[in-house]
Amino acid sequence: PNINMEIIDKKEALISAVKNHLQNNDPAAAVARIQEHSNQQHNTPLNIAITGESGSGKSTFVNAFRGISDEDDGAAPTGVVESSKDPKAYFHPDYPNVILWDLPGIGTMKFPADEYLKHIEFEKFDFFIIISDTRFTENDLKLVQEIQKKKKKFYFVRSKIDNDLNTERRKFRYSEERTLRKIRDGCVRDLQGMRSRLFLISSFEPHLYDFPLLYEHNKLLLMQIVCCHVIRGV
Repeated sequence: PNINMEIIDKKEALISAVKNHLQNNDPAAAVARIQEHSNQQHNTPLNIAITGESGSGKSTFVNAFRGISDEDDGAAPTGVVESSKDPKAYFHPDYPNVILWDLPGIGTMKFPADEYLKHIEFEKFDFFIIISDTRFTENDLKLVQEIQKKKKKFYFVRSKIDNDLNTERRKFRYSEERTLRKIRDGCVRDLQGMRSRLFLISSFEPHLYDFPLLYEHNKLLLMQIVCCHVIRGV
């Protein structure tokens, strides 16, 4: 009984401290408090799945999110053919316990949608980022349905925005703002009211469009996931 009460006290103290920091608009202190406790819990690994259809730019995104180029040592292999044959793990340089999983494309001959979730061992992932370079497809929506069934979090990322803008620049009345708004509105329609954050990015230009916003959101999300893991591990 005494041990159980100590565990409860630790959990309540952690939650109270994090809440107070956030209410005082001090997320840095909340992150530090969570990270301090996380270190005591042996840096529980956090598995983030990067998924989507073949050719959507998953591997390039993994590299860009880690702050490296496709040619750097340790980069996820990229190319015009499917690079990811099996799930492969890449560690985040700023968060050693965060693992980005570059998954094979869903809906290919080798990985049809009906067998995909079983092959990638769906259950082991804490969070999903679904990448698409065109419209979101039926395969993407199947992923979302399974993710929602398990009550896990996910983001939608519309990649290769630079290609779309370059195509539109050929038009006489080109407007980057109007083009981005058109793409965003189309994605929202494709999502059919699903509650998820949407980001328009170019992995070759991570300083533009929604990539900086995505990175900041992921830092906050990572801390939320760390907090959940820590509380469960107290």
